[in-house]
Amino acid sequence: MQLSNARVDGLVVDLAVRDGRIAAIAPSGRLDAVPAELTIDLGGRWLIPGLWDNHVHFGQWALHSHRLDVSSARSAAETAKRVADAVTDRSLFVAVGFRDALWPDVPTRELLDEASGAPIVVVSGDLHSAWLNSAALQLYGFESHPTGLLREDDSFDVVARVNTLSQSELDGWAAEAATSAAARGLVGIVDYEMADNAEAWMRRAHAGAGTDSLRVEFGIYEEHLDAAIDRGFHTGDRLSDLVTVGNLKVLTDGSLNTRTAYCYDEYPGLSRNANGLLTVAPDRLEELIRRAADAGIHSSVHAIGDHANTLALDAFERVGTAGRIEHAQLLATADIPRFARLGVVASVQPDHAMDDQDVAEHYWPGRTDRAFPLRSLLDAGASLVFGSDAPVSPLDPWSAIAAAVTRTRDGRQPWHPEQCISVEEAIRASVRTRIRVGEPADLVVLDRDPLAASSAELRGMPVAATILAGRFTHNVM
Repeated sequence: MQLSNARVDGLVVDLAVRDGRIAAIAPSGRLDAVPAELTIDLGGRWLIPGLWDNHVHFGQWALHSHRLDVSSARSAAETAKRVADAVTDRSLFVAVGFRDALWPDVPTRELLDEASGAPIVVVSGDLHSAWLNSAALQLYGFESHPTGLLREDDSFDVVARVNTLSQSELDGWAAEAATSAAARGLVGIVDYEMADNAEAWMRRAHAGAGTDSLRVEFGIYEEHLDAAIDRGFHTGDRLSDLVTVGNLKVLTDGSLNTRTAYCYDEYPGLSRNANGLLTVAPDRLEELIRRAADAGIHSSVHAIGDHANTLALDAFERVGTAGRIEHAQLLATADIPRFARLGVVASVQPDHAMDDQDVAEHYWPGRTDRAFPLRSLLDAGASLVFGSDAPVSPLDPWSAIAAAVTRTRDGRQPWHPEQCISVEEAIRASVRTRIRVGEPADLVVLDRDPLAASSAELRGMPVAATILAGRFTHNVM
């Protein structure tokens, strides 16, 4: 296949693609001719490397579009009213997306009891809490819980059980989600679903469901680590053309919206767990990272609060291995240069800054100059990779790029604009390949120049085509 008249780094070029890789690049009109049916004229459109989302919960994202979204509700009462209006029978009802950190009222089991006698589970937007009514609390073994608002491990347990669907149904929704992701220029994801991801993605690969449109690097949780080691998995091993073994994933604290991110300073107004929650002790974290490293498996550590990030960096330093910190939302100033020094990648979700800015100003007062500090991390030599944490934010790489470049959304004033980075830097944090001879032909064709786009234009970037290993996974040209 030959792609002609593509704009790459300010030049108009032709590319030859063979066996899934870029075989040749030359100024337009200079490549050897190929049969007309194998030539695709890009018409001067812009060509960039294929985009990756380096942090998703893919099964939950696939489910998200099939559930009631209450993310725009501004109170517990409004959320309960929306649920009441949507419930149609006595079967389990699941809603998603609530963010209660700044609500004027509090979620209670009684509010949801008034909505319906059917079991109701409302999953938070940050995935770290779940709000249940009495029927759901009894169904899942928490009938004595005083409020119905479950956090962290209790919430994870309920959400995992709520998300239990037939394999065929979930795989069908995953395939739909993968097709939609390709339409936004994605060629790959890192899936941190809380499940046996090796089993799920190999099943989909063999069935041709979900991975035709995406490369998948899957995470391994502690409960599946023994099995991964027994199977001889190593980070980077390819299990199929598109499925690769990823990292051990360890969650060491909670989240900002749930007020469980582990911080040096207390959260205003909290009397219990006022500094957030540390969910894995430092010695245990070090033990897990070391055990995985000894087996050839790298580690990705979830850390959002500044104290949690310090402890994660400490663990990597003591083990003497590189890895990734997922989120790195609030950092102690002294920890910023440690990422580069220790070889720890900052896997960040820039659009969370837009979601969380008001909550951060309220619960992290006086510290938001070091919240989502992308510019500071880059200037200190750290490696950044971008993701969405979908369904916490939409599975759309252009939302992350726009947030990182402009620190604004919905017409608001930029939030800590000193932490903005350039479009080139944001795209670099979103790709794994280059447009060079010998590189995989993972490519995105754009109808607009990203280097000249406004914030709104970046978010709505028109993707004309996506190419994965020389094969179109999306094409509207």
